[in-house]
Amino acid sequence: MPKYLAKVSYTAEGVRGLLKEGGTARVAYLRSLVESRGGKLEAFYWAFGETDAYILMEGTSNESAAALSLAVSASGAMGVKTVVLLTPEEIDAAAQQAVSFRPPGA
Repeated sequence: MPKYLAKVSYTAEGVRGLLKEGGTARVAYLRSLVESRGGKLEAFYWAFGETDAYILMEGTSNESAAALSLAVSASGAMGVKTVVLLTPEEIDAAAQQAVSFRPPGA
């Protein structure tokens, strides 16, 4: 299954909700949401700084991950940037593909 890294930044509204519900409850909710879509929450870490949470998960497809990301962002409580993660084997397969590329001005 594809793996994703989600970087989450809460809005003021999202922080108020987090303070009300607590961090553990939010992680439990997200775990159940990801599992309901056939995925797996592998890790969830709260953080300081521009990004408030880093989430590592497995999903069933890019479309499913995008649907989850869109729903989260549409809530207005947080913004999410999702990174598709690749295995070493996927990079090896990509490196074997011939691509004809010309840089600008060449």
